[in-house]
Amino acid sequence: MSQSTSPTKSDLPQPLAAVDFSDAECAAIRVALLGWYRLYRRELPWRDIQDPYLIWVSEIMLQQTQVATVVAYYQRWAQRFPTVEALATASLDEVLEQWAGLGYYRRARFLHESSKTVLEEMGGRLPRSAGQLRKLKGVGPYTAGAIASIAFGQPEPLVDGNVERVLARLRAVRGDAKSGAFQKLWWRLAARVLDPEEPGDFNQALMELGATVCTPQNPNCEDCPVRGVCHASRTESPTDFPSPAKRTRQRPVRVRSLVVARELRAQNDGALTREFLLLKRPLDGIWGGLWECPSVEVSARAADSKVFGALQDFLASAAGLMLEDPTQLQRIGEFVHHFSHIKMQVEADYWDASGQKNAVGAPAARLHDASARPYKWVPEDALDAVAMSAAMRKILALYRARD
Repeated sequence: MSQSTSPTKSDLPQPLAAVDFSDAECAAIRVALLGWYRLYRRELPWRDIQDPYLIWVSEIMLQQTQVATVVAYYQRWAQRFPTVEALATASLDEVLEQWAGLGYYRRARFLHESSKTVLEEMGGRLPRSAGQLRKLKGVGPYTAGAIASIAFGQPEPLVDGNVERVLARLRAVRGDAKSGAFQKLWWRLAARVLDPEEPGDFNQALMELGATVCTPQNPNCEDCPVRGVCHASRTESPTDFPSPAKRTRQRPVRVRSLVVARELRAQNDGALTREFLLLKRPLDGIWGGLWECPSVEVSARAADSKVFGALQDFLASAAGLMLEDPTQLQRIGEFVHHFSHIKMQVEADYWDASGQKNAVGAPAARLHDASARPYKWVPEDALDAVAMSAAMRKILALYRARD
């Protein structure tokens, strides 16, 4: 099919190996896209900076997270950890406190771990090539291409969801954009059209176009700078390209969480203080390394007696607390928390554990259990500084709002 011919459903470019840009189209796209980007790009705090470390941080934060959400986190992070050394020498708890609420916490753990590698094995400087960057934990092909091109001016392409959509529409390609064959196509096209003189700006322009103009729904074709070479814009429905992704079915999960608090009398002035029990989650799995209220996953149809028994066993083994009777619990609320693959039904209760004689310290058996989870009692006025998930914050909000 000629690239100057408007595509139809029957003559879309196939096979994928034949999908390409001509030299003239590449030149036109580069000029139009870079000119548009310089005029209309969003002003973001990680743009127009020369620090490869902060560019790396921004790209990790932007993975699977909207720009509007990232801005405030990035600014706080840059103040708290302005250099690779500052990040590498911080504790994981400090890192997770800054990340709390941003989600996908493995990104923060990998960023922290990789900062140590950069400091200890690379002289404190990120490598310039995409191949070397990919040796860092948490840095995949996209992030390596972004850092290499934006921070170091290397002619490296990148592909994310926005780029996939723009390329699919430019060539009017249908199909599963995430399949292996199409991933190879996107990377080939991204490399083909990349501006070798200004790769960093061009890559950002391509992503910016997908984020602000060539959006998943209701693309603004009228104002698109590359409309002249876009095949999808000549069809009745540009949003048909690429084919709609199959939705991941969410697995239902039921969790019972317990806000455990106790009052202690200060030795110096006799004033009462309230503190809360928090446990650290395992590094593997959701919310890895964050602190949480005691929580147990239970069967969707588990009877109240079994749920209570699970809470009893967990509190006894985890922190040496004896929960004796269901009437000690006060329901404070419930809500649904969504992940990409999980629909979590969270039920929250409150328990005043002030009278517990063995509330401090763990059973002797637990002290010798290498798999035991760390726990701590946190004063009420220090809760907001602890690294917790958004779901745990919702539970504490329910506690604070109780009658």
